[in-house]
Formats: sequence, structure tokens, C-alpha cells
Amino acid sequence: MNKQGFIKQVASACLAVSTLFGAATVQAEDTIKVGVLHSLSGTMAISETTLKDTVLMLIEEQNRKGGLLGKKLEPVVVDPASNWPLFAERARELLQRHEVDVVFGCWTSVSRKSVLPVFEELNGLLFYPVQYEGEESSRNVFYTGAAPNQQAIPAVDYLMNDVGVERWVLAGTDYVYPRTTNRILEAYLKSKGVKDEDIMINYTPFGHSDWQSIVAEIKRFGSAGKQTAVVSTINGDANVPFYNELSNQQVSAEDIPVVAFSVGEEELSGIDTSNLVGHLSAWNYFMSVDTPENEAFIKSWHTYIKDPKRVTNDPMEAHYVGFNLWAQAVEKAGTTDVDKVIDALPGLEVPNLTGGVARMLPNHHITKPVLIGEIREDGQYDVVWETDGEVEGDAWSDFLDGSKNIVADWVELKCGNYNTETKTCSGQNF
Repeated sequence: MNKQGFIKQVASACLAVSTLFGAATVQAEDTIKVGVLHSLSGTMAISETTLKDTVLMLIEEQNRKGGLLGKKLEPVVVDPASNWPLFAERARELLQRHEVDVVFGCWTSVSRKSVLPVFEELNGLLFYPVQYEGEESSRNVFYTGAAPNQQAIPAVDYLMNDVGVERWVLAGTDYVYPRTTNRILEAYLKSKGVKDEDIMINYTPFGHSDWQSIVAEIKRFGSAGKQTAVVSTINGDANVPFYNELSNQQVSAEDIPVVAFSVGEEELSGIDTSNLVGHLSAWNYFMSVDTPENEAFIKSWHTYIKDPKRVTNDPMEAHYVGFNLWAQAVEKAGTTDVDKVIDALPGLEVPNLTGGVARMLPNHHITKPVLIGEIREDGQYDVVWETDGEVEGDAWSDFLDGSKNIVADWVELKCGNYNTETKTCSGQNF
């Protein structure tokens, strides 16, 4: 081969390589990247791993429908490992390195607050699927879990009015969600005439395992001749030894009922529930709800996970609702551009799994029913009380000074912290 022929051959090969890499680049750019930011290890893996699987299932289903805007969805999964500063690092990795179009993630409020400045700095989009303490509304976050007026307050009302509870144990994991929620509940209880001596507050660290003395103290507190209940904001795998110790010390639901805000079917699947029958959880969805939508969701979940014994739970439904709202907003906006999707979301509606409708509100919260469920021996729940319809999520508490005059409205007011008395927006939305 002469020199000119060799040069032509090399040029042809380079063109082929260039075309190959160009095609790969086009193919990569032709997907919509969906970030998944859930702990797959550490103390919160017991709750969050299932949420990762839920998002992957929803992505797979959407791709079978043809994707969005003619493009396939591509999941990008990272593991923040129940490490709160690491959540911020992983969020930045998703937004900057992987350039995801949306993120579904976080469980604890401390993880959400860790990533929130990152999403605001980089103008990312986060769907947060777990009940939380309120006192926050960010333009870059859509809260599909319950605000306190969609879980904590109705649960206390039920215990007070239907069970006759007079003494209250507020037991939580030591971080922002339990502390703020209990501050709201303490103010609410006192507004109902409950005295200081009838409120006991206790906090334990993540992963706490020795509950013997605490449960004994709860038993003593409940022996004063007044109906006592535990309102639990205990999170993660600490719930397993807590409920086991209740059983060990024979604390029955008839004596001292526990209503939990962070224990659902997934957490109960690792516990012997035979001695927990009658204890309660307050959520906006239970697997036992009998609707066509829920039946179809459970069937899809079992098919995807290849295990008919796997349960569903409330945060999974929140991801289902959030994912469908986001997909609808992308179609409406005709783009995955974050600003346009954010503007398209308020006012959109999708079916929930309890037979109602989830509507995205101007404060970036949604409408949800409130349900109280009793634990059954099989680890499922019997719904013993529910609201007549959906309740609108309130970002700011009506029972805390400094919050009762604050509203969030990203449509008209363009503000997450608008003071209705001073008519000003502080600009600090969390």
C-alpha cells in the first residue's frame, strides 16, 4: 500500500470511529435522565431501598409506553448511604456530572435539608415522597408526602376524640422532623387544654437499639389512671427493637396505643406483628385499600420485583403520584427544562391509589386523604378512620408563632415564605 492509500485508510477509520462516538453521544443525549437519590445502605436502607425500586419500576413502565417526548427515560442511581452530608454530594453529582432532568429521593428531613441548597444553587428539580414537619417551601422541591396537617394533627384528633387519650408520649428520633413535628403537636395539645404534666417527650439517636428503660418509663407514665398514647416519629431500623421491646414488656394497644408516622408495611415486614395487633399508623395510603388503582399498582409491583410477598406502602404511593405529575408536566411543557416544568406543575391532577385525586397546589404540596390504620397480625392494616376527602397540604403550621401568618405560593406570589401581615416575602423559604 502506498502512502496516499494508507492515509485514506486511516482517514476512513477515523471517520468511522468519529461517527460511532457521535452516534453514542446523540444516543446519550436522546434520553431523559432521572436521578434516584435514596439510601441503599446504612440505617435508612430498611425504608429507602424500596423507594429506589419503585422509581425504577415507574421508569420501566413509562418506557414501555414510549417514554416522554419521544425519548426513553434513563435512571441514574446513587447511594448516599444514610449519610446526611453525603446526600448533598450525591445530589451535586446527579445534577452536575450526570445532568439529570429530575431527581426522586430523600427520606429524612435532615437529608432533604442537606440537598436543598444544592438544588436551589443548580436549579434542579426534586420530588420528595415522605411525610415531613413543614416549615418549608422551596421553588425547586415538590413535596408529595404529608405535611403535618395531613398526618400528625388528624392522628392526634383521632386519638383524642375517638380513643379518649389524655396523656401523651411524643417519642422520636433525634433530628429535625421529629423535633419540629413534636413542637407543633405540643402547641396543638396545649391549645386543646392538655397540661404540661400530661406530655412526655423523648428523643433517641438513629439506629437506637436499647429500648428497655424507655419503654419502662412509658409504662410508668401511662399508669396515672388516664388513657395514654405514644405518638411515634421514630425512623428507620430503630423501629424494630422498639416494637420488640413493647412486646417484651407486654405493652398492648388496649393499654397504651402507639400511633406511628414513619412505620408502614415495609417496616412491619421485618417484625413479628402478632403482639402488635391494634397499634396504629397514620398515613395517606395503605396496601390494604381496596380500589382498582391500588390493585393494578400492587400487581405491577409484584411483577416487577418478582416477589408476590413484597408489600407496598405510603411513600411508594407518593413516588407514584409524583412521578405521574412530573411526566404530565413534561408533556404539558413540551420539554424537561426545569423552569418550564416547575411552572407547569401547579394545578395538575393525577389519580392517587385510594380512589381520589392528587392535585399539585401553588405551595408545591398536594392534596391527600388521611387514613388511620390498625396493625393486623399479617403485617397489614385495617383502616379504622379516614377523612371524607382530600386535604390540602399546608407548608406552614397554624400553631407555631412565626409560622401561622406565613403562606407559600409559587404561582401568584412567587414566594415560599410570604407574611400575610407585613405583605412581604423574606426570601428565606426554609
